[in-house]
Amino acid sequence: MTGGANALPYWRLSSFYLFYFSLLGATAPFLGLYFAHLGFSSARIGELLAIPMLMRCVAPNLWGWLGDRSGRRLDIVRFGAFCTLVTFSLIFVSHSYAWLALIMALHAFFWHAVLPQFEVITLAHLKDQAARYSQVRLWGSIGFILTVIGLGVLFEAFSLDLYPWALVFIMAGIVLSSFWVPNAIPQARPDISDQGGFLAQLRQPGVLAFYLCVGLMQLSHGPYYSFQTIYLESLGYSRSLIGQLWALGVVAEVLLFLVMARILTRYSVRVVLLASFLIAALRWLLLGNFADQLPVLLFAQLLHAATFGSFHAAAIHFVQRRFGPRQQGQSQALYAALAGTGGALGALYSGYSWSTLGPVWTYGIASLAALAAAIIIATRLQEERA
Repeated sequence: MTGGANALPYWRLSSFYLFYFSLLGATAPFLGLYFAHLGFSSARIGELLAIPMLMRCVAPNLWGWLGDRSGRRLDIVRFGAFCTLVTFSLIFVSHSYAWLALIMALHAFFWHAVLPQFEVITLAHLKDQAARYSQVRLWGSIGFILTVIGLGVLFEAFSLDLYPWALVFIMAGIVLSSFWVPNAIPQARPDISDQGGFLAQLRQPGVLAFYLCVGLMQLSHGPYYSFQTIYLESLGYSRSLIGQLWALGVVAEVLLFLVMARILTRYSVRVVLLASFLIAALRWLLLGNFADQLPVLLFAQLLHAATFGSFHAAAIHFVQRRFGPRQQGQSQALYAALAGTGGALGALYSGYSWSTLGPVWTYGIASLAALAAAIIIATRLQEERA
């Protein structure tokens, strides 16, 4: 895995994913809880959490265009990681709503420059072994698991005032790991033509439908990423157990990543995406109605293997196959942008509906969004092997 002159730099790539998704493991379960700790209402929390998602709608496309034009993707990754650390550190200056909104926008603008470009670098290192992507990416899931468990225990014993320091530490790890990763040049693939440019490839049958479904999937995650920790705490679960529950979902995701290459060899991307959306619709119904029952909650968390794991792996394969080498940056950026649009809408609607409609209806809307995506995939996406 590591020998030979042209060997895959597995551990260097994996270390970056570990730190990058450790940051997600620190923000997804705990950022809303931290804002609640500062005294903000559910509506204000939803707005603050939507800001990074909104930046994800804009920033990846700008950085993706720059990466495709310059070819200096690794420099963009390193610059984005460093600026993420610097801008987020401004949180130590003030905790006012306006100041936090500014910090959410600034750090997200640079943070969302990083992953789409790094995905292109990883796929370039993998060359014709793209099915092994999940074996590298699983270390991001491991980082997420370690972080949610560790921070859950930390915040059970100590105050949430330590939260910004934990994020700064993880961001520093992202910066350092980015300088350990070697560069790579994407290989030209003779079966995909670059003629006609990015927009022409975007108009291929099913591509726009796929991107719409990416947005719907992230919209359906709005209540989960914004209010799940607050929700479970209100049901009497401890912070350490909540961290373990988040980790359980990602453990299931890791186990799926280990076999994802075989799944994508046996089943088409269309089938994997369709199954992911249907399972997501079921998961949100379970969380909205039965989260107070631990066995059901444990089962719902295991379904994260599909709602994120199989969905993300299949989506990355779809993008990598449908776009030429010179459009990989823009195609990955559009994937991130549509996910950001859906995530922002999900955070906003759940922020406003949580206090008025309650968890059952809020998660019910999420389930309908995932079901709509399943219908679109079933009717609009062509059958195709990964």
